[in-house]
Amino acid sequence: MIRLILAILLACGVAFGVEAPVKTLIIASHPYKETSTFFKGLKEAAKTVSNVTIRDLEEIYGFDTRAIDGDKEYKIMQEHERVVFLFPTHWFNITPMMKAYLNETWGSVGPGLWQGKQMLVVSTAAGGSSTYGKNGRIGMELADVFVPMKASALHCGMVYLEPLVFQGVSRSKLPQYQKEFINRLSR
Repeated sequence: MIRLILAILLACGVAFGVEAPVKTLIIASHPYKETSTFFKGLKEAAKTVSNVTIRDLEEIYGFDTRAIDGDKEYKIMQEHERVVFLFPTHWFNITPMMKAYLNETWGSVGPGLWQGKQMLVVSTAAGGSSTYGKNGRIGMELADVFVPMKASALHCGMVYLEPLVFQGVSRSKLPQYQKEFINRLSR
């Protein structure tokens, strides 16, 4: 049933010609993507949006954090106006490959490296309100876990967009998550 809904949604995305208004780079990473319905579903949804380039770190570099070609990734980043980091929340943080990507691609740069570019964080988390929010175990919203990403964006001169986070994820809501992701990419 979920695959049928996904197929219909993806067909509609292509049929309606959804396009990102700016050249968008998606840096995708998931250490256990073979078991993740949500990561696969969000990636598939992004493929329906034109003007979007997807770089799946584990597909390109495997799991070797030292294999990332920082010079190549830097050049690719330069060609885009917006970067989207797509990943599962991994112990209240980004994934190991995404951290390695930032280290190798952004390196020890000074302020203003990516002046004027946009950054959007898109993440999923199994934990719901019992984990996140003022009354949750960690006492903060899921989007607030990514303050280091915001600091990185601002340090580099980027515009940090409001994160798109899905918490307490449910398979039945995957088509809704995909639609929300396509919507964010298209504005």
